Amino acid sequence: MTTTDFTRPWVPAELEAAIEERAAHYRGLGSDALEREVHELLARHEQYMDRECLSLYAGTNVLNPRAARLMGASVGSRPSLGYPGAKYEMGMQHAEQLEIIAAELLKELFGCAYAEFRVGSGSLANLYAYMACAKPGDRIMAFADSAAGHVTHHQAGAAGLYGLEIHDVPYDAARMSIDVAGLRAAAERIRPKLIIVAGSMCLFPYPVAEARAVADAVGAYLMYDAAHMSGLIAGGAFQQPLAEGAHLMTSSTYKSFGGPPSGMILTNEPELARRLDAIAYPGLTANFDLGKTAALIVAMLDLREFGRAYARTCIANAQALAAALAERGCPVHAVAGRGYTESQHVAIHAQAYGGGTAAARVLERANILTSGIELPLPPVPGDFNALRLGTQEITRWGMQPADMPRVAELIARVLVAGEAPERVQPDVVALRRGFQQLHFVRQ
Repeated sequence: MTTTDFTRPWVPAELEAAIEERAAHYRGLGSDALEREVHELLARHEQYMDRECLSLYAGTNVLNPRAARLMGASVGSRPSLGYPGAKYEMGMQHAEQLEIIAAELLKELFGCAYAEFRVGSGSLANLYAYMACAKPGDRIMAFADSAAGHVTHHQAGAAGLYGLEIHDVPYDAARMSIDVAGLRAAAERIRPKLIIVAGSMCLFPYPVAEARAVADAVGAYLMYDAAHMSGLIAGGAFQQPLAEGAHLMTSSTYKSFGGPPSGMILTNEPELARRLDAIAYPGLTANFDLGKTAALIVAMLDLREFGRAYARTCIANAQALAAALAERGCPVHAVAGRGYTESQHVAIHAQAYGGGTAAARVLERANILTSGIELPLPPVPGDFNALRLGTQEITRWGMQPADMPRVAELIARVLVAGEAPERVQPDVVALRRGFQQLHFVRQ
């Protein structure tokens, strides 16, 4: 087998060179060798990520192994087009029941009337929401980058690709919340079709009811992006966006939710549900992976049984971690009168470390996984100005608030004391060795 090489001038040269080096290696392997390589890479990844790392990356979680096994079911390769009971394909009378179960569990967990889960990701869920609420050329309002807004709300993401005109939601940096008076004034001037609340970091609940009043006054829909928060919302430990007035809520199904990689859209509005249904089929989704749907069902049963305890522990861990980091000299972001966090998220100012991504790369060498984020702080040229942590995965591995000082000490040794991360790494692996059993999952 031969492959013609094409350079990609839009990719940084050093990355393109490294990718090409690996591509050349793979091009030289036969089929058996390539399959062995796949198994070896996955085994190494699992050992590293699931056994040897402290995963504090806010956008991940570990999947119940029983759910993971269902993703390999043969139903995953079968197309499933149309409503249960009226499929375009024959022979789906058993598998199509999974769609009904998934929808009913979502409605139960979130107290909503309509649930669309035939969506490949949270980003695609946002695109579906844009298509249901607006048309190309319409104006929307969303959190800016500096308020941890998500790329799908912006020009480079789904909103821009769909052709929407995007304006910032006024933000109260001192309270890490929406500037409601500013939103009202801006919305009256802009007349958006859609107002988006939340993004890639939510330290505190947002004033959804007040934002809904603004949306109603200008004839806009209100959308809550719960990509990071849906597990806590399902567990009743964070705000309830639909009950508080959001017309629709989008989300990923992994992150704090703890399911397989997919997306969902929830609403109590029949007309929005009708539009979303048509977008999903016969529109953009058409076929979807029912093996993944089965895995999602098992993940939702975990939340049904343990969601409240899990969500409360995520928040308690984040609060304990933030306090322990601050005690050790880390510049943890705090809000006067509100503290460090009321969610699973923690933010650290990263200016002293060269930026959020720079800090994350140093911590990665110690097997501590995090990421950068942009907050309303002084900028760091060429990088994010904050470091984002999330406690959802270490909570699933059984860590409790009493364990957070040990986690904070390892982080502080790298960031505050400047210890070589390679010297800290064995202590991270030793700590992880004591947390190898999943919690908040049905056995």
